[in-house]
Amino acid sequence: MRTASSARLRKYCTDVAQTKRKAYTDWTYWGRPVPNFGKGKVSLLVIGLAPAAHGANRTSRMFTGDRSGEWLYRALHKAGFAKTAGYERADDNELIDCMITSVAHCAPPDNKPAKDEIENCRPFLERTLRDAKPKAILCLGGLAWEETLRMLGASRVKFAHGAQTSVKTDIGTIKVFASFHPSQQNTFTKRLTEPMFDSVFNAIRLSLY
Repeated sequence: MRTASSARLRKYCTDVAQTKRKAYTDWTYWGRPVPNFGKGKVSLLVIGLAPAAHGANRTSRMFTGDRSGEWLYRALHKAGFAKTAGYERADDNELIDCMITSVAHCAPPDNKPAKDEIENCRPFLERTLRDAKPKAILCLGGLAWEETLRMLGASRVKFAHGAQTSVKTDIGTIKVFASFHPSQQNTFTKRLTEPMFDSVFNAIRLSLY
């Protein structure tokens, strides 16, 4: 059902795609809900917040075309979950035993989806979980962490970088990991450093052995 909230996001995505950013005037923006990157059963499911207005909303691939993606794909590549560190275009990388999704699939104004917009996307996130059947989930940011634990029906665990919890589900026990989001706000201020980010991926790798 098309709701007022989903209409707000669709309009925003379309408006951004039409006005563009000066640096990307030669791009044809995607300007629609961004699909998952990756498919089938995977060991690792990465869950972000929402597509960036001039990142995935432009390129059509999760975490692609912005600095957050640069950090994420570099870390995925180093951990063996991506073929390269490519983050700029929808065709410059492939995932390995990994899928990337988000709590909301349309770029929201101010990068803040409303509560009802998150609710509208939850059935898609639940279906993604059932299809992917991951052994591990990486939540990027506090909101992704909270929504993931809520979706899994897990006990509330306080968000912190490097936090971990195990959740028994009908598709098996899933290890859930938390990391600060690799946003420029976090990486520029050194709240999140490359070694900190890599350490979470190292923990994920160890959990899969």
